[in-house]
Amino acid sequence: MIWSTYIKGFKTFLQLEKSLSSNTITAYLSDIELFENYSNQFLSAKSPTSITLQEAEDFIVYIHRELLLSERSQMRIISGIRAFYQYLLFENLIDKNPIELLESPKPIKRLPDTLSFSEINQIINIIDLSKPEGDRNKAIVEIMYGCGLRVSEVVDLKISNLFFEDGFVRIVGKGNKERIVPIGNHAIKAINFYLIDRSKMNIKPEFQDILFVNRRGSQLTRAMIFTIIKQLAAAAGIHKNISPHTLRHSFATHLVEGGADLRAVQEMLGHSSITTTEIYTHLDQRFLRKTLEQFHPLSKK
Repeated sequence: MIWSTYIKGFKTFLQLEKSLSSNTITAYLSDIELFENYSNQFLSAKSPTSITLQEAEDFIVYIHRELLLSERSQMRIISGIRAFYQYLLFENLIDKNPIELLESPKPIKRLPDTLSFSEINQIINIIDLSKPEGDRNKAIVEIMYGCGLRVSEVVDLKISNLFFEDGFVRIVGKGNKERIVPIGNHAIKAINFYLIDRSKMNIKPEFQDILFVNRRGSQLTRAMIFTIIKQLAAAAGIHKNISPHTLRHSFATHLVEGGADLRAVQEMLGHSSITTTEIYTHLDQRFLRKTLEQFHPLSKK
């Protein structure tokens, strides 16, 4: 009974003091009621004002092991509990916050699927070059995998930023930051074939400098490139969860597995922090063993 009194006051607190949305309030109340049920079942209906840090931690273990809630759900529930105890402290119903040191589970970084080099070739080879969009789609795949570009960077890529004679393209990335990215012969060849078809199209004046356009002469959208990549992967018989980012991820992974310097990969990807680039180093044990044997002085013969 005592829990319901506190929960009722907590609801008013969220509405008046925090001005939260009704959906957020409902979620918070649901989380606290889950905590109440745990107290009734395992803590002899202990009052929330006398709950200890250890008991709160045991509750988190319970929802993880017994209820099989995900890390994201656990984090949301902990957020609700913290707000509840902030209310109790605000109303002087407790002298000290017992769950102040309650830690949230660290979210697991789930790496996207990576395509092997043979799978990349499967996608490229499945493209029907006899269709009007064939050369364009091949050029998109070649530059995304060959340069590791973001889908937004491909959409906004300008013809005036292609410097094929020097072997690089100028990319405008996040935050309008410019970077120079080398481009290989395969991508250059594919783009040049596409430019022949593009020159015969009726391009709208505002998109004259945009590289990739649709059949109506307008700039391609991010959604369209997502559709193109997914359809090509399906046609190639690849059943992984594929997106344009998969090509970027594969670009970085293949470079690192081939022994590329991480700083160079960081520069090409346009990452502001090297720690972001390190996400791409999900290397297998054989590669790590080979690296150790090749470069560590104690491993060299």
